[in-house]
Amino acid sequence: QAQIVESGGGLVQPGGSLRLSCTASGNIGTISTMGWFRQAPGKQRELVARVSSGGHTDYLNSVRDRFTILIDNAKKMVVLEMNSLKFEDTAVYYCNVQTSLGWRPVRGYWGQGTQVTVSS
Repeated sequence: QAQIVESGGGLVQPGGSLRLSCTASGNIGTISTMGWFRQAPGKQRELVARVSSGGHTDYLNSVRDRFTILIDNAKKMVVLEMNSLKFEDTAVYYCNVQTSLGWRPVRGYWGQGTQVTVSS
């Protein structure tokens, strides 16, 4: 019974900042990557940022210079620091956790989603 718990969403003004946190617990196995996806109304889900257990990162180009993703392997926690937020960042953000056995993927887990709204 794996659990994915998200926090940090909310309403923020353009140019403001938010920090999203996601913690995995339970019988989740070995984590290979943790990250965040987002989906705005009428749009496809897209990867925002992810980080491997070794610290390698991958960012959506439109957020690369504004967001920072960090992982704490011991706590099984990933943090997304979002700065200089824009209207187009408004979406439901979903934490994603991928597990593996060696180099072989096992399965992924999803959080329930947290709303981020950027509005003046």
